[in-house]
Amino acid sequence: MTAKTSPAHIIFAEDDASLRRVAEYNLSRAGYEVSLAADGADAWELCREHDPDLVITDLAMPKLDGFDLLKRVRRQFPDTEVVIITAHGTVDRAVEAMKAGAFDFITKPFEFDVLRLTAERALERRSLRQENVRLHGELADRYRPDNMVGVSAAMRRVFEMVARVAPSDSNVLILGESGTGKELVARAIHHTSPRREEPFVAVNCGALPRDLVESELFGVQRGAFTGADADRPGRFERAAGGTLFLDEITELPSDVQVKLLRALQDRQIERLGATVPVDVDVRFVCASNADVDQLIRDGQFRQDLYYRINVVTIQVPPLREHPEDIEPLVYHFLTRLNAADVTFAPDVLDRLRSSQWPGNVRELENVIERALVLRKQADRITLDDLPANITAAPMHDSS
Repeated sequence: MTAKTSPAHIIFAEDDASLRRVAEYNLSRAGYEVSLAADGADAWELCREHDPDLVITDLAMPKLDGFDLLKRVRRQFPDTEVVIITAHGTVDRAVEAMKAGAFDFITKPFEFDVLRLTAERALERRSLRQENVRLHGELADRYRPDNMVGVSAAMRRVFEMVARVAPSDSNVLILGESGTGKELVARAIHHTSPRREEPFVAVNCGALPRDLVESELFGVQRGAFTGADADRPGRFERAAGGTLFLDEITELPSDVQVKLLRALQDRQIERLGATVPVDVDVRFVCASNADVDQLIRDGQFRQDLYYRINVVTIQVPPLREHPEDIEPLVYHFLTRLNAADVTFAPDVLDRLRSSQWPGNVRELENVIERALVLRKQADRITLDDLPANITAAPMHDSS
């Protein structure tokens, strides 16, 4: 369904002819396109004809009452908001209508300023919901495995693994050097999974202050300590129904590892200071750039936690191991930076392909952005536009 342009279209359904005329006058003056209906059946026909942005309907109407009209609209036109008009004696039914999906209700007699403001708020919510759907769509498109950049056999294996694990709820451990795109892989898993409409919450465990790790992950119960004057949900609860991505999970302190293991086993957490557990429904995706086996041998990471998070492993290769992906990555970055018309001198790509890229894809992206900003020619990047650490490094065989 394509997005509509203004003015928004409102269907006003009311069996009182004088109220209809005044409502039309006021809503039209506010800039809306208005269609009038004298009963619920007429309003429904107008809905089928126009697919309106908003329906404002009286509850008590002949042929088809407002409650039944609401149910039909919510079923067939889920993007359309509905506002109920009710008399004092039927407020309880109006509340039931809100539970059935109405945006709000207004009680007769009402000021027409109230009508305009309610219509404005309803249409604003509709607009926000459509924008949210659009952004979800963009994210899903951006992180689809077949839209991720890479032509090498190594990256094709990564994309295939993403496609295979996404439909399940199995825990995934993503391993790879810093800058290889582990979070992009995690987002791709989420945005191609059945949980894609729910939150994706990313936590960099290594960046959390040690004394705040537990409260950030599991939340805080009111009164847990001085200053905790309200309940505060942690990242687990914020990710409810969606995916919790724990980046650099091996940086977690040992006491938090114990609590995380319990959460993985029981699917329950306890806020800091709480005694009653909270059920959590999240999919766990974790990542690390460390040698996890060595950390386990050194006693720095729990083996039982490792078994819990490592149901499926995805290894993301360093960029130096798949230099054939550098050129498509470069042009991908140019497009994303609105510079798709900029070209490269041939020796630039040779130099980029032969570099070792200790910072991996993240470093490559920074180099391209820097070259764009500092380039001497409007439509071309040359070796002189690259940083010295790239041009001065010895050339390596990229074949």
